[in-house]
Amino acid sequence: MKTIMYYFTGTGNSLAVAKKIAAAAGDCELVPIASLAKTSGDIVPQAERVGIVCPDYFSGVPLMVASFTGRLDPAAVHYLFAVVTNGGGGESAAIRQLDTILRKRQERGLDAGFGVVMPGNYIMMYESPSGKKQEELLAKADKAIAEITGPVIRCERRELPSSFIPRVLYTLLYPWFRSHARTDDKKFSVTDKCTSCGTCVAICPAKNIELVNKKPVWLHHCELCCGCIHNCPVQAIQAGARTEKWVRYRNPSVTIAELEGNTGGK
Repeated sequence: MKTIMYYFTGTGNSLAVAKKIAAAAGDCELVPIASLAKTSGDIVPQAERVGIVCPDYFSGVPLMVASFTGRLDPAAVHYLFAVVTNGGGGESAAIRQLDTILRKRQERGLDAGFGVVMPGNYIMMYESPSGKKQEELLAKADKAIAEITGPVIRCERRELPSSFIPRVLYTLLYPWFRSHARTDDKKFSVTDKCTSCGTCVAICPAKNIELVNKKPVWLHHCELCCGCIHNCPVQAIQAGARTEKWVRYRNPSVTIAELEGNTGGK
């Protein structure tokens, strides 16, 4: 059975999940959602099994993922699932959001939805776990991915998860995120450590950064994935004074080159 997994990632967590499921499923194509952002019209996957893999942002999905899902036409798909990575909760509301978006265009929603806890990366609010804590989280994530893979391969239909607290958080926080995401990049800055390497430009899924006078400038159509901050090789990008001392994070099974491919090219 042919599988397509559409993914969105900033620091590699969701791509790592998609890669591991793909390796087990076989005959699987990984498609970065960012590569479809500038296209128009419906997205009609040529596969019997289709997955959406993305992070949870404030108990919802990234804006680019929401827009993509609204264009997805899964009418001919046999099995449609979602996997939402998160830093410790909220995936049930995000999965329900995806299902709601899908059902707005036709009576076809998700057949199953899963969550995987990963090291959090929202450096604008907190520091990512490192050392032993990070290793423990990644080990538990691998177990969760293995438990997801079987049902996905067997195309098991499951009732979507639901939890009261994530629903409340989605209602209270996601509208704020939606109204701030595009322009909160005004909080980003760059220090004299910058070497003008262009990594931030190359890995940004929203193509929201360009080099001006050899320094990054943000263009205010951000997704707040924080990939630019975490993946700067010299930690020159900051989001306030606190981030100068905070550890950066990239999923260890994902390379910078893969994140550059995540953008879908020029």
